[in-house]
Amino acid sequence: MNLAWDDALWAAAALSVDPSGLRGVWLRAPHGPARDNWLAELTRLHPSLRRLPGHADSERLLGGLDLGATLNAGRAIYQAGLLLQTTPTVLLLPMAERLPDDTAAILGQVLDQGQVTLGSSGMTQDTFIGVAALDEALDDEPPLAGGLQERLGIWLDLRSMGRSGGESEETRLVLDTLPELDLNALRDHARQLPVSDAHLQAMCQTAMALGVDSLRAPLAAIKLAKVMAALRGNDAVEDEDLGRAARLVITPRATRLPPPPEQAQQEQPPPEPPEQDSPPEEPPPDQAPQNKDAETDEQQEPEFDLQQMAEMMLEAALASLPADVLAQLAEGNKPAPAGRGQGRSGERKMSLMRGTPMPPRPGNPRKGARLHVLATLNAAVPRQKLRRIPANSKARLAIRTEDFHVHRFAENSPTCLIFAIDASGSAALHRLAEAKGAVELLLAQSYARRDQVCVIGFRGTTAEVLLPPTKSLVRAKRSLSGLPGGGGTPLAKAIEQSLQVALAEKRLGHSPSLVMLSDGRPNVTLQGQGGRAQALEEALTLARQWRGHGLPAIWLDTSARPDPQAQQLAKEMGARYVPLPLANGNRMAQAVQAVQAGGVMPSAPATASPVWQKQSAPSTTPVWRNPVAG
Repeated sequence: MNLAWDDALWAAAALSVDPSGLRGVWLRAPHGPARDNWLAELTRLHPSLRRLPGHADSERLLGGLDLGATLNAGRAIYQAGLLLQTTPTVLLLPMAERLPDDTAAILGQVLDQGQVTLGSSGMTQDTFIGVAALDEALDDEPPLAGGLQERLGIWLDLRSMGRSGGESEETRLVLDTLPELDLNALRDHARQLPVSDAHLQAMCQTAMALGVDSLRAPLAAIKLAKVMAALRGNDAVEDEDLGRAARLVITPRATRLPPPPEQAQQEQPPPEPPEQDSPPEEPPPDQAPQNKDAETDEQQEPEFDLQQMAEMMLEAALASLPADVLAQLAEGNKPAPAGRGQGRSGERKMSLMRGTPMPPRPGNPRKGARLHVLATLNAAVPRQKLRRIPANSKARLAIRTEDFHVHRFAENSPTCLIFAIDASGSAALHRLAEAKGAVELLLAQSYARRDQVCVIGFRGTTAEVLLPPTKSLVRAKRSLSGLPGGGGTPLAKAIEQSLQVALAEKRLGHSPSLVMLSDGRPNVTLQGQGGRAQALEEALTLARQWRGHGLPAIWLDTSARPDPQAQQLAKEMGARYVPLPLANGNRMAQAVQAVQAGGVMPSAPATASPVWQKQSAPSTTPVWRNPVAG
């Protein structure tokens, strides 16, 4: 049986029954047979599935004033938005990874409150929706917004599923009979199913053991288990329902592996004896042994059942984790970022003329701002009863200055990635070729994103701008090929030159960031003279100036061993320090990508697996090859 596909079908069935209770599913999968078959099954089970366009504005989502009908009728008439559904409905959200932040915030608020506020009228109405967010982001791309992730109860990951099919006979029977059932009665039956305190505690213990801190996850898992029990025709939630719910809700949110049982017992403090003011009364001799045995059975049996249930649910939750994810969790790293990446598109700034359209805001159409006619009319219509139009006037609406709304746009400033490459004798002795290879890989990725790049090389007594900010990949590679190695390390001059370029780019409206590839051992001053102490002091002073301007930076320590001096320079600069003692070109490029995306550095898998782990975690560290050094 294909356990992952079987669970995915149960998720589709549960979502079709109670979309508003589960709030939706976060489906991570590219275009392929597995995702298409899952969507076809969801559409068959839930024919009222509606598509939710990601580019819809707030008025289209929440509803608002119907301007045409209002002008014809002479009174305010409001129209419903896409998020207002009076019956349980699943909204399909394609390309969810590109959803704007304001739209994601609106969806999250509606899912939390279960109500929709109609525009500026202040009127609220209950809605019953669940969102099926289709996330097609790659591993190095930002996924769905973290706030919306948190509110969707079910998380599905079909990226590694080669084929669909292989479900159990029970699953196929439930799916075939579900369209013939009364969903309203089934939904009411699921909500009335009792859940014992032992089930709640076991689910919470499983979430805590796997590092899931949010209370939304265990609550969603309990709701899902109740729906699954109702689908199976049971009058009580069973262990199988809890285990499957844990795999669909708790397991994808896991951030760590639980400690082994022996370690957990050692960390748990011994219970303190209760304080007693006076000694308890002793029962008669003939009744003491029986009462004592009865109290012991009543106290130990629930604890044993709870512990056994928690262990069962933990094993069920870990059963669906792949081996590579187990290795990552064993190291304490999350398998996927929890939110959107940063540092890829430059700073976002508001504009009045160009960019991505944003919701209009009140304002005067001056200094290049353009009047938003529809928003202005929407603001003026509800206030007509308070305004008097002169009898001799031909105007049908009284529009005041406070009704004016203007267009707004958001545009991302271009980014400029500045590479400062240490070509001194110490760097050339170690890994100058690897540094060149890393820069070439990063240049290719920056070119694909249409970012500007700048290359600064420093050796001897000076730092030279080998390549001014440009988008030409050919010129960048040509400048790197002519970079020789050898000489002193004028690190202060390199920071000074990088700061000048960064400030010039910032004045042009760009977002500069620095990638420093150096071992952090300056020995040449700004005047071109030798002296390690003075060179270090000047480098520290310029590093503080860089941090004072609030510019981002990444320091890649290219020395054979991590140097505390390089760490001190990175700290004074406010840069992310990344030691790479055993790295090559690909590894360096991967480090810059991880820091830019706000993720974690990849590392080798754990050498030893926990004693309770039944499935071994093979090594997932790829073998890198330097394209320059060979």
